[in-house]
Amino acid sequence: MTTAKKPLIGLTLGQLQEVAASIGLRPFAAKQIARRLYVSRATDISEMTELPKAARAALEENYTVGRTAPRLASRSTDGTVKYLFSTEGYLTRGAGGRDIEAVYIPDRDRATLCVSSQAGCRMGCRFCMTGRQGYHGDLSAAGIINQILSIPDSESLTNIVFMGMGEPMDNVDEVLRAIEILTAPWGLAWSPKRITVSSIGKLDGLRRLLDETKVHIAISVHTPYTAEREGLMPVERAFPLTRVIGLLRDYDFAHQRRFSAEYIMWRGVNDDMRHADMLARILKGTDCRVNLIRFHAIPDFEGRPATREAMERFRDRLNELGITATIRASRGEDIEAACGMLSGEQSAATQPTAAQTHQTHE
Repeated sequence: MTTAKKPLIGLTLGQLQEVAASIGLRPFAAKQIARRLYVSRATDISEMTELPKAARAALEENYTVGRTAPRLASRSTDGTVKYLFSTEGYLTRGAGGRDIEAVYIPDRDRATLCVSSQAGCRMGCRFCMTGRQGYHGDLSAAGIINQILSIPDSESLTNIVFMGMGEPMDNVDEVLRAIEILTAPWGLAWSPKRITVSSIGKLDGLRRLLDETKVHIAISVHTPYTAEREGLMPVERAFPLTRVIGLLRDYDFAHQRRFSAEYIMWRGVNDDMRHADMLARILKGTDCRVNLIRFHAIPDFEGRPATREAMERFRDRLNELGITATIRASRGEDIEAACGMLSGEQSAATQPTAAQTHQTHE
């Protein structure tokens, strides 16, 4: 029985030093390996010519670079591209069996990639297609970094948002490791200001993210009322919005990092002035920005998108009350860019053949 080789992408400098030591190399070789992985974007160990030939051979016995291309790509008329990645070899926990998604969003001088942190999700939000699929496993840091390194437009990316499949704070160890690789000088050397992590407010993980990084934070709010939020997001019972906002008040969001509230709007549900006033009351004094989001319809959910007029009134009311609010442009609706839609379709169909893995659907 052969043991699968381990991916090198997703390893921190400390972990790469352990790998180097295991094949008889001195610690400085770990930086050489890291540079090849994260700067030169190597796809094969043979490209690591700084290492002695014998060391490369020893490395190949147990390791692989770990890069895999997306299995499918679905392209929108607005330039948004949804990529489907296999999770094989990228799960630290769970049964697997589901692909994950990453969404590339070009916008003038910005190019954002929305990455997944889990296969499926345990949070059970009623309006979320990923939540409908249930939980299938935690992505390793390698599985997260692979999404970033392996899309065709990887080197043009300006921003990363952890807003794809899964709850990042439910897989906080691997998410923090991926952020370290993204921001460390031996890694991709990005500013943490280029990274946003979205969460429902899982408090233990959120506290670690706040203490150990300087990335931007986005909290899924969607309604300021406890009973309503419980009905939409069962996690409100375990992690009440009031406690989440209370935690965030202890941190400085005026300078290095930004705190935003994600607010999907449904017609006749959470789009009136009563909700705007309560939301402003809860967020007062937090330096929070509110992103108002048009709902992308999903099967078997009764909610309808709020009208543009209602969203504009809501935005204007928040701004009057001193809360900065903007309406997020809707992208990729023609390719069902809401998380979980493409992977859900593929799980119900025959898996594509090798000849289909790079086709793009218009």
